[in-house]
Amino acid sequence: MAGRRGARSGRGWDAIPPRTGAGTTSGDDTDEPRRSTGRRGRRGAPSAGAFPDGAPSIGAFPGGAPTTGAFRDGDTPARAEPPRSESEVAREICLRQLAVRPRTRAELAKVLVRKEISEEVIAEVLDRYDEVGIIDDAAFARAWVSSRHHGRGLARRALANELRQRGVDAEVAVEALEAVDDEAEASAARTLVDRKLRTARGTPDAIFRRLVAMLARKGYPAGVAIRAVKDALAARDAEAAEFADAIDPDALADEAEDLQS
Repeated sequence: MAGRRGARSGRGWDAIPPRTGAGTTSGDDTDEPRRSTGRRGRRGAPSAGAFPDGAPSIGAFPGGAPTTGAFRDGDTPARAEPPRSESEVAREICLRQLAVRPRTRAELAKVLVRKEISEEVIAEVLDRYDEVGIIDDAAFARAWVSSRHHGRGLARRALANELRQRGVDAEVAVEALEAVDDEAEASAARTLVDRKLRTARGTPDAIFRRLVAMLARKGYPAGVAIRAVKDALAARDAEAAEFADAIDPDALADEAEDLQS
């Protein structure tokens, strides 16, 4: 047993010569660097110390030449873009705004002022857009009225307020609002009431007040709103019809007008 252990010791630790220097073994006349058995030594690029005669050639790297990031002194700076004029910046801002939805001249001007574009450049760019038809407040107003009236059921009063907020000239707005006459307004009010009445719950009096208030928020005059709700309740059921018979639309409309004034 002792012999086996001794043999193992002789073939094991005693068989490996002690290191006499960094990277060399005793009895090695060539003084050759020892090969690294680590993962980085096998796969990574050789270190700078492994090439005493100078930098390695491209062929020394199996994967090809090192990236430019490895040689900071030789980096090629990115090509600088020429500065843009204020007019170019203003046009780019306008086109981004118009890509979202149509805009009025006043809306675009407000955005350009916020971006600190000078008044001269704002006038120059927007005048040019007017000339080529990129912005057209009259066309914008017509499209806005049609979309908001049919899509949201808004009445002329609410539509006029929205156009004013977007900087549309009063005369241009009046012309666009002519597309919604009294008959169209009354029909739209009744459509809104019928839609809400399908899911309405509560007493006829409570339903009546809620629906009239809803129409008022959409810009309908008191008389139009009260008549639309009265007619809808009269066609709903006996209880609602009895309540509707007691409603005097003209008196209630006058009372509502007095409260608003």
